[in-house]
Amino acid sequence: MTTTHPAYIITGPTSGMGRTTALELAKHGTVVLVGRDRAKLDELQKTIERKGQRAVSVVCDLSDLDSVRRAAAEIVALKLPIAGLLNNAGIMQQRPTKNAQGWDLSFATNHRGPFVLTEALVPHLPDGTNVLFVGSAVEDPERKPAVAAGFRGGRYLSAEASARGEWKPGGSQRPGMDAYATSKQATIVTALAFARETPRLHFNAVEPGFNPATGLGGADAAASVRFLQKFIVPMLVPLLMPFVKILTTSKRAGRVLSQLLMSTSGQTGIYFDEGGTPMRGSPQLQDPQFQDRVVAETRAFLAAHRK
Repeated sequence: MTTTHPAYIITGPTSGMGRTTALELAKHGTVVLVGRDRAKLDELQKTIERKGQRAVSVVCDLSDLDSVRRAAAEIVALKLPIAGLLNNAGIMQQRPTKNAQGWDLSFATNHRGPFVLTEALVPHLPDGTNVLFVGSAVEDPERKPAVAAGFRGGRYLSAEASARGEWKPGGSQRPGMDAYATSKQATIVTALAFARETPRLHFNAVEPGFNPATGLGGADAAASVRFLQKFIVPMLVPLLMPFVKILTTSKRAGRVLSQLLMSTSGQTGIYFDEGGTPMRGSPQLQDPQFQDRVVAETRAFLAAHRK
């Protein structure tokens, strides 16, 4: 597939802010839709193509590293002029589960999968390409809304411990929250470390805001919770947004993500908030030594467990 239009890769594009971001990016170039569900990818691709826009689908399970590597090779083979990569896909579970290899599913999906996809694509990305990682401010143990919701910040011990679903003691009463906060912290520090390692590309991270209607919990959430997320919460959030800064909608988050991915500012190594303004995050997040440690340990884990 060849085109002169810029191309934007987005993971997790079939629902929520991923879908709204994909639809927005399709107005400006070819969209490479990367997700697990072929039927949902095809439906979104057809929606985009009916508007006279361009999209291509690539099936990928981010929790499965072989699947990630196959997807990266498929994307490279398309020979598209990539202008941006958005690592958007993620899950949050109340109860921790394992992937097919026996590793913690949240950490595999939210951190290791995007890490491997990005490293596989980096040699093929033109200078100046924007690479954006979707993080979460729940990594900060001092962030009051996150603490009130039951989070206790990132609980990173090591890449090996994270793969086993082991976190620093004293965390949330719901282990799935520790997995989510830690995986998102690892994702953000990866962006910041990559920015220092590879200055020819622009690596940034973003806290997209809290969208109570999101489907992050998926089948893990109770039926009553899914009902509220789908029907009740979407009506309430727009009314509350002027008063609660962290609240957002899929439409607003999609607009911010699209703007950051298409930005020509040249900014790199920045962690943005839900409005696209630079933010700091936890002290640990800001520590270059911690950033480098997470990246080094992730690479060592991947090397040790590669088939």
